[in-house]
Amino acid sequence: MTAAETFAEWALALRLEDIPIDVRHAACRHLLDGVGCAVAAHRSGVAPYATALVDGIDEATVIGSGERASVPRPALANGILVHALDFDDTHAEALVHPTAAVLPTAFAIGEVTGATGADVLVAAIAGYEVVNRLGAAVTHGFHRRGFHATSVCGVFASALVASRLGGLEGAATVNALGIAGSTAAGSLEFLNTGSATKQLHPGFAAMNGIVAARLAKAGADGPATIFEGEHGLYRSYLGVAVDPIALTDGLGTRWETTRITIKPYPACQLSHASLDALRAAGVPSAADVETIRFEIPGEVSSIVAGKPEPRTAYEGKFSLEYCAAVLLIDGELAVGSFDERSLTRPDVLAIASRISSTDRPFAGPPAEAPGICEVRLRDDTVLRGEVDKSRGGPDAPLSDDELLAKFRANGGSDELAEALLGLEHQPSITKVLRGAWAS
Repeated sequence: MTAAETFAEWALALRLEDIPIDVRHAACRHLLDGVGCAVAAHRSGVAPYATALVDGIDEATVIGSGERASVPRPALANGILVHALDFDDTHAEALVHPTAAVLPTAFAIGEVTGATGADVLVAAIAGYEVVNRLGAAVTHGFHRRGFHATSVCGVFASALVASRLGGLEGAATVNALGIAGSTAAGSLEFLNTGSATKQLHPGFAAMNGIVAARLAKAGADGPATIFEGEHGLYRSYLGVAVDPIALTDGLGTRWETTRITIKPYPACQLSHASLDALRAAGVPSAADVETIRFEIPGEVSSIVAGKPEPRTAYEGKFSLEYCAAVLLIDGELAVGSFDERSLTRPDVLAIASRISSTDRPFAGPPAEAPGICEVRLRDDTVLRGEVDKSRGGPDAPLSDDELLAKFRANGGSDELAEALLGLEHQPSITKVLRGAWAS
């Protein structure tokens, strides 16, 4: 069997009772976090264009506003909103934002098909497992070649989720994955300009996955060898061959859903360990700081270092210098830290200009590298902060209370949190989403 055939067979046969309770709870936590990130993005107005294609047709819900639109338009909108603040979750080894690609499709197709919460949860977990495996097979590989792995890999997860919830059979689901491969895309050129096109990528992935599944259901076919073929995903994008058995190894026994990191900071995941190390250094006050030096892998440096004066709010999320300066001065790095007016704060820029980084090689995934910083104070005292990994991941997860605090701060209600954390018991995903913004 090809990898696509194995993914399809496993995902379509998956039952709620096959999934361990801790995996179900982890998935609910990530869906909750994704909704909170989307609500915060809607409230902040950071991506007003997210709803540009909303048509008012009563099929599925746009998170935050409760607007309704025909599928796959809400999936596009919700994918953008979940990812717009760069506050959504990350799988460190895959370096993908799983919920941003999975949630929009699971909710949109779940609504239009009248799915229960359990239906949506099982489909979402299938999507999580696939997107994480696709990215982890070539850790940081897509990023090295200038592709955004969330978008490239996310379209396949979306197609699989849409196929399961849409009632496709095995052959049609394989076709949907094959069709999705022709829309897998997402450029990292925004890193060089400060533009916010990265916000759009998960929306495209969700939307195109739904389109692929609908085309397959209507009879269109796609290559079953889309992953391992001569012109498949890995050979054409990265010039490498990936063993299809390795891609699907552990399905149903090794759960990648439990290995996704929930972010405590609304900034690029590759900065998080360094920011935690700065906190660990115990700096008495920003006024005492002469210089700060971070030790980071080259693959981290190429994305987040060397931008002490970010040109745009979005570029600020990819500036370790800016993020560290704000954290040091304000004691927190929050959604409001990236307001356009904050970019020109003299106190922040003064500290940011005195922050540097040096290369510290790391053999594992860049997002799992330790955080190390050295702070020299004006009296020549040297403070050192180190953390093994950033907070929020499987080795140092946020507690449910911490997650709920983040959700509330993002604008989510306790009633909605309760419904999402108990998703498998909800009789209707539409009722959950409509009720959330009924007022």
